Amino acid sequence: MENITFNHIYTLGNIVFENEIYKHYHYPEMLVRYDSNFLAFKKMPSIDEFKAAFTYLRNYHMKHGQSHVKFTFPENQKPPEGFLEYLNDNDFLYGYNELYEIQPDQFPRLKDNPDININPVTAENLDAFLTLQYTFDEEYGEEFAKQKVALHNRNFKDEQIMQVLAYYRGLPAGSVDIIISEDTAEIDQLSVLDTMQRKGIGGRLQKFVMDHFPQKTIILVADGNDTPREMYQKQNYQYVGFKYECIKVFE
Repeated sequence: MENITFNHIYTLGNIVFENEIYKHYHYPEMLVRYDSNFLAFKKMPSIDEFKAAFTYLRNYHMKHGQSHVKFTFPENQKPPEGFLEYLNDNDFLYGYNELYEIQPDQFPRLKDNPDININPVTAENLDAFLTLQYTFDEEYGEEFAKQKVALHNRNFKDEQIMQVLAYYRGLPAGSVDIIISEDTAEIDQLSVLDTMQRKGIGGRLQKFVMDHFPQKTIILVADGNDTPREMYQKQNYQYVGFKYECIKVFE
């Protein structure tokens, strides 16, 4: 298959406008989800081009009652220092994500652990999955968590997405969404309860993906400044590239 890029990563949202500089993604079903409502620059903008894009997106979002703006920059291009200084001076938060890939047979072997059970989400355990997700999502506010319930229900009906629930000694402890395409299976929203960390649950969720999609390339995105990326590197994931983004939230 072709080389893996950020274009293989699933984006939840509709392209509502596109020009030679950027694509505008919008998702009216969940306006508070930053990763679904943003501008993706197709080339590194000048500061003047960024200012014009900011004005466009800010006005669009204000009309829809949205209090944020988010921008992503071209893959494997770091904004110039002067650009980063401009973002700092204007109260934008910025950082970068890293893209990783692995062939399933390269994932490390894991010891059996009878305390951990991994199951796809079905009608029988959907409520347990939704309750666990609410626990994860309420960190970002009650309204966000409520809207995510509707999104999780939509994903449950989407044949492209497999939701997976991990149990530790019979109690829901972690989960992952698997986004399935022709050549890849994307690990998304891998989460484990704080009280269940360091028990091997995250590894077991990943092993489930490897076992169920042995012929696909497994991909995921990790925060470039967060510790999970170090875990992925130790698990034989291969670094593919990086992508900068910035966000500003208004009161």
